Amino acid sequence: MRISRQKIILGTIIAWLIWAVMTVVTAEKFLPDDPIKVDPDHQPIEMPTEREISQIADFILNTFVTRPKPDEDPIPAAKNVNTLGEVPNSSWFTNRIGHRPMTLEELRKGPNQLQESEISAPFTITSAKSEGITPGFFVRDAGGIRYLFKFDPKDYPQLATSAEVISTKFFYAFGYHVPENYLLKVKESDFLIGSDARIDLGGGETRPMVSSDLRAILDRVPRNPNGTIQVLASRLISGRPVGGFKYYGTRSDDANDIIPHEHRRELRGLRVFSSWLNHDDSRSVNTLDVYVGDSPQGFIRHYLIDFGSTLGSGSVKPQTKRAGNEYMLEWSPIFKAAATFGIWDRKWRSIEYPYFPQIGRFEAKHFHPQHWKPEYPNPAFERMLPADALWATRIVMQFTDEMIREIVEVGELEHRAAETYLVETLIRRRDKIIQYYLSKTNPLIDFRLDSGRLQFSNAGIKEGLARRASYRYQWHAFDNEQESSSPLSGVEVTERPVVKVPEYDGPFLMVQIETLNESYSAWQEPIRVFLRRSGSWEIVGIERSGEFEQ
Repeated sequence: MRISRQKIILGTIIAWLIWAVMTVVTAEKFLPDDPIKVDPDHQPIEMPTEREISQIADFILNTFVTRPKPDEDPIPAAKNVNTLGEVPNSSWFTNRIGHRPMTLEELRKGPNQLQESEISAPFTITSAKSEGITPGFFVRDAGGIRYLFKFDPKDYPQLATSAEVISTKFFYAFGYHVPENYLLKVKESDFLIGSDARIDLGGGETRPMVSSDLRAILDRVPRNPNGTIQVLASRLISGRPVGGFKYYGTRSDDANDIIPHEHRRELRGLRVFSSWLNHDDSRSVNTLDVYVGDSPQGFIRHYLIDFGSTLGSGSVKPQTKRAGNEYMLEWSPIFKAAATFGIWDRKWRSIEYPYFPQIGRFEAKHFHPQHWKPEYPNPAFERMLPADALWATRIVMQFTDEMIREIVEVGELEHRAAETYLVETLIRRRDKIIQYYLSKTNPLIDFRLDSGRLQFSNAGIKEGLARRASYRYQWHAFDNEQESSSPLSGVEVTERPVVKVPEYDGPFLMVQIETLNESYSAWQEPIRVFLRRSGSWEIVGIERSGEFEQ
C-alpha cells in the first residue's frame, strides 16, 4: 500500500526531532563516528510517483524566485559535508579522483560496464522520435540490452555524440552518477523495426513505425565516407525513473532527501566543473532521479544526464557565442544596449573561434571562470562559497595533461587538429580555474599527521601562484562538549608547511593557521584543524573561514 505524502512528511519531521533532541543531549561538536565517510541516505522508501519538471517553470522560478536576495543573511555553508569539509559518498555522489588516483584505463572506461565490441547488431527499434533536428531511437541490441541512440546534426558530424561521451567520462571521474554512454559506428542495415515500434510525431501523436520512417530519419544524420553512422548509445539506467531533481529545496516524497539541494556542496561545486566543460545546459531537465530496488525497500539515486550540450556543442548545432557568457534573460546588458541605441555591445559577440565542425565554439582565451554562466540562474551555483569552489578545484587539479588527452581520445575525433585544439583548450581552462579559485581562499590542503607533526600542502605554491609563503599559527585546547577553545601557546610563525603538535593530555586540540603572502590577502583567512586523541592523535575536523560556527 502506498504511503501518503502526509505520512512521509510526518516521518521526516519525527526523524529531525529525534536528531535535534540527540544533538541537545550530546552537545558535542565531534561525535564518535566523525568524520562520516558515507551518508546513510539509502534508507528504504516507497517508490515515489514519477514527476515531470517543466522547463518553462524552472526557468521562471530560477530567474525570478529562487536566487539569493541582496538583503538576505549571508549564504550559509554547505550542509552535507563531514567534519573534514568533504562530501561523503551518497545517493548523489561517489568520491573518485578527488580521493584516490585513477588510472588512464579507469578514466577511459568511466561508468561503462561493457566494451563497445560487446554491443552488437541487430538493433531492434522499440520507439523513435522524428521531430527536432537530431532524432533518436530507443533500441534493444542482440543481447537484449536497451539503449537510447542519439545522432549528430546533419552538417556537424561528431559534434554532439563525441562531446557527450567525452564529458560523461569527466563527470564520472568528478564523482557524479551518470549513464553508460558508448560511441558506436553503425550501418543502416543494422536496424530492425520492432513489431510494436511507434514513432512520435510530436504533440502527443504517434503511429506504427515503418521502413520509410527509418530511411527518412537516417537521411537527416551525417554519414562517414564508408557509409557508417556515428551514434551515441546511452544504456538505459537500471531502476525506475521518477523524474528529475531541482537545484533547490527537497523532494517531499523522498524521506532520505532532507538537505536543501542549494546547500549541497556537490551541487554548488558543480558550477566549477560545468564552467570547465562549458556545460551550460546544467539544469533540472538534464537530471534524473531513479528508484533503485523493489518497493518498499528501494531508494532514489540522483543522476546527471544528457551532456550533448557541452564543450563547443550546442547539441543540435555549435554552441552560440552567448553560451557560458550570459543568461538567456539578463536585464543589465539589455538595458545598456537599449540606452546606447546599440552602440554598446557585449564583448563576447566579438570573440573569434577556430573553425572545427566537430567541436563547435569552445575557447579559453576569453574564458573567466568567475564570470561563466549556464543558460539561466542555478540556485546551487549562485550559492557557491569559496570553500565549495576549493573543494571542486582540488578535484580539477587531479587531472594532468595526459589524463585530459586520454579522455578526449574516447571522442574518436577524425581530425587530429580538432582533437589537439580541444585538449589544449581544456588544459588552459583548467589552469585558469585553478589559479582563480586558489587565489580567493587560504589554499592549504592535504593535512596529515606524521611523527608528532601536523603537515600540509600549499596548493597555491604547488600550482605556481607564488614562490613562497609563511604560516602564522596558534594551538588551542578544545572542549568538545562546550565547543570552546583556550590558547595553549602564543602565536608563532613558520616558513615551512609543518607545525609540531604540542604536548597535551586532553582529548582534543585545535590549531588555527593563516597563510601569509603579500600578493594574496585571501590566503590569510584562518583555517582551524581539530585533532582528537584516539590512542594517538588523529585529524577529526577542518574548518575554513566562513564555515566557523559562531
